Amino acid sequence: MSEEFAGRFGLGTIDQVSYVVEDLDKALGHYEALFGPFKLGESPLTDCTIRGRQADCTLKLAVNNAGPVEIELIQVLEGDTPHSEHLREHGEGIHHVRFRVKDLDAKLEQLGEAGFETVFYKRFGPTLGFAYVEAPSEMGGSVIELLEMA
Repeated sequence: MSEEFAGRFGLGTIDQVSYVVEDLDKALGHYEALFGPFKLGESPLTDCTIRGRQADCTLKLAVNNAGPVEIELIQVLEGDTPHSEHLREHGEGIHHVRFRVKDLDAKLEQLGEAGFETVFYKRFGPTLGFAYVEAPSEMGGSVIELLEMA
């Protein structure tokens, strides 16, 4: 990857686009018409950091890996997460895009220095974790996910 393509933060290419929905079972048919079949699952997440507080949540997920970019659908089953905030403020639709990183905490520090705010963070082990960051207001406050997975 060239430095010019990687941009200032060296994130590379988007590998996932994620949508939030109120009711995954109801929405699935519409999204399958666009992207093809999805695999379903639930993800109980304990000891997350959500907007600076420790919290638990459970997400119902659907994932499609048929194309070059993973498509993810998320329904919040339990907890108050950035996904449920998005649903309250904007309704259903695109929530975030994801980039893979080699060192999650170092990348969060770099983005934090540039005004990005970490709004959701979960570490599963020394080489597996994810975080959502909100872009500064001058970039529209959009959300990106960073995934570290060895």
